[in-house]
Amino acid sequence: MKIESISVEVIQYESKLSRDSAGHAHAGQPSSAQIAMLTVMAEDGAKGYAFAPRELIRPYIVEQYFKKAAIGKPVHARELIWQDLWLRQRGSGAQLTDRAMAILDQALWDLAGRQLGVPVYQMLGGARTKVKAYASTMCGDETKGGLSTPEEYAQFAETLVGQGYQGIKLHTWMPPVSFAPSVEMDIRACEAVREAVGPNIALMLDGYHWYNRTDALKIGRALSRLDFAWFEEPMPEDSMESYRWLTQQVDVPVIGPETIGGKHQSRASWVQHQACDILRAGVANGGGITPCIKAAHLAEAFGMDCEIHGNGAPNLAVVGAITNCQWYERGLLHPHMDYDEAPGYLNVIVDEMDSEGFVHLPDRPGLGESINFDYIEANTLERY
Repeated sequence: MKIESISVEVIQYESKLSRDSAGHAHAGQPSSAQIAMLTVMAEDGAKGYAFAPRELIRPYIVEQYFKKAAIGKPVHARELIWQDLWLRQRGSGAQLTDRAMAILDQALWDLAGRQLGVPVYQMLGGARTKVKAYASTMCGDETKGGLSTPEEYAQFAETLVGQGYQGIKLHTWMPPVSFAPSVEMDIRACEAVREAVGPNIALMLDGYHWYNRTDALKIGRALSRLDFAWFEEPMPEDSMESYRWLTQQVDVPVIGPETIGGKHQSRASWVQHQACDILRAGVANGGGITPCIKAAHLAEAFGMDCEIHGNGAPNLAVVGAITNCQWYERGLLHPHMDYDEAPGYLNVIVDEMDSEGFVHLPDRPGLGESINFDYIEANTLERY
């Protein structure tokens, strides 16, 4: 059976997120937003779905790359299709991004699971049915009662622990916030949160990612003293050597790389050159579920954990399939946001959490998203 068609619907929905001039997400007032849904259909009518920003899967990308790589190929030939896309990526003039590749790969996995009636995490390995979630905060802001001071981070951390979270990751202040970046503010926030939640809650820091070595070292030593679980992306990841240097200077585990390209191949270099203590991979910025699983097994071969970056159904499926990942990233969270409120195009969120801080893997087939097709039909702005 072969893949017959690929199509996109652009959907309008209400969002309570706002973005600053640098693109960082913050809590905001309700406003109209758009998201695109990619649909891959097999000859028997079975379909797989993936949601993405519309610019990632604009018509040019679908026609020039997705369809050429996938139409007419066997439905379950995901590796073959991914390799085809990868070869096309080199000559794309950076048009075919890793994030775009990930969307088609997600839809193909979802199609396979829905067609076979099996959750994707079971197809990938089915290592567990639940995983601990850490609360991943939004970046700091200048909103009173939000995340504008170390004390507000501490107050929010207490709230999160009360909700059942066993771990919390801080994203600190980044431009255009007027007082960012600040080594002193970052350390004060980490100290305030540790004092608020006590010694038994795992804490992580995802700092401002343009610090130099001196600043990263100062923060890293403070995190070592505060017994943090990891230190994430304090410096530009273009310099792998800077991260190798940092891992040798601090006791807190350094995790990476988060955003660098190169998929599992670049992550193999970070492991080989000891530039991280914990490997970082993710479906969206790693080219898809297919290469993300490869990165996780690569880390396993070296006795390393591989923490999966980001929330959502594809990342949750990978976390459920492997054993060398301790956490699922649930976020981004903010005192003025209700994370558990599903967007209009979904009936429920995919990563509901219990009172003990565990997210249970959904038993629905495919990626496990409960899609509100009636809402999508009523709110579609464009089809191609």
